[in-house]
Amino acid sequence: MDWAIETRGLSKRFDRKLAVDGVDLQIAPGEVYGLIGPNGAGKTTLIRMLATVEKPTIGEIFIDGIPIDHCDRRATLKQRIGFLPDDFPVYDDLNVWDYLDYFGRLYGLRGKRLRERLFDVLDLVQLLPKRDSPIATLSRGMKQRLSLARTIIHEPILLLLDEPVSGLDPIARLEFRNLIRILQSAGMTVLISSHVLSDLAELCSAIGVMELGQLVASAPLEHLYAQFSRQTLVITTLDRLEDLQAIVRADRRVISWECHPTNGQVLVEFQGDKTDCADLLQELIRAQIPIVEFRRDRESLEQIFLKMGHQQAS
Repeated sequence: MDWAIETRGLSKRFDRKLAVDGVDLQIAPGEVYGLIGPNGAGKTTLIRMLATVEKPTIGEIFIDGIPIDHCDRRATLKQRIGFLPDDFPVYDDLNVWDYLDYFGRLYGLRGKRLRERLFDVLDLVQLLPKRDSPIATLSRGMKQRLSLARTIIHEPILLLLDEPVSGLDPIARLEFRNLIRILQSAGMTVLISSHVLSDLAELCSAIGVMELGQLVASAPLEHLYAQFSRQTLVITTLDRLEDLQAIVRADRRVISWECHPTNGQVLVEFQGDKTDCADLLQELIRAQIPIVEFRRDRESLEQIFLKMGHQQAS
């Protein structure tokens, strides 16, 4: 298949510094792909090259299977990309409508089509009631949603977001996550870089980890959980705690367990998948153990990232 994004040996050097080093990346159409790594890992430089803002030193970039430096298709490819950098300015002296109207015209929209797109994107980002408001009066979250509206006004199929939730409060981050889900459901491919790993864990189907300019890992999120995350089952019963422990002890998928008699709870380190968890729960029900809680917990994406960092260091 043609990947939505593919890079081959992509590198970028600034003077003596190698910011991106031989990155081979593949992102499937319709995927929300999270890019994580410490400051200085090369995430922003990689995104800027994908957005055609920076030119690679060496290597190739393909969008929908087409080389991004293909002279005859370059303008068409750029029309398919929406790029929201982490420092994109908004113009406080304009109102919301005029700001979006300006960028719509830059993308070649005119007349009825431009007006339709202005209403569509303002409705999507829930700023239609603010259409005549000066941008200076908007909250930070509103300004970020306005920036997203500017990024998608030309209906791109690929969205590149560099730290889009930086500095936003929890409610604004929730609103932004909901917008990304809506865009994905409409068929858009999204690459998002963020230090807020809890947001990426909720949004992304795949994760790439950058370290010192290199893509050191790239995999579906569930694969990373399976490889690096310790899974714990929290099981609470009204009584028959000893029978519960006997079933847990006999299960080959159980690595270890810890009993808390005061609240009738057993914490189980478990190495099965969701189907295995369901099988264990059914076994407990068949044994007529009065289960009041059966919860599957696992380590966070942040903990996985730290584990991967320790492995790289060792």
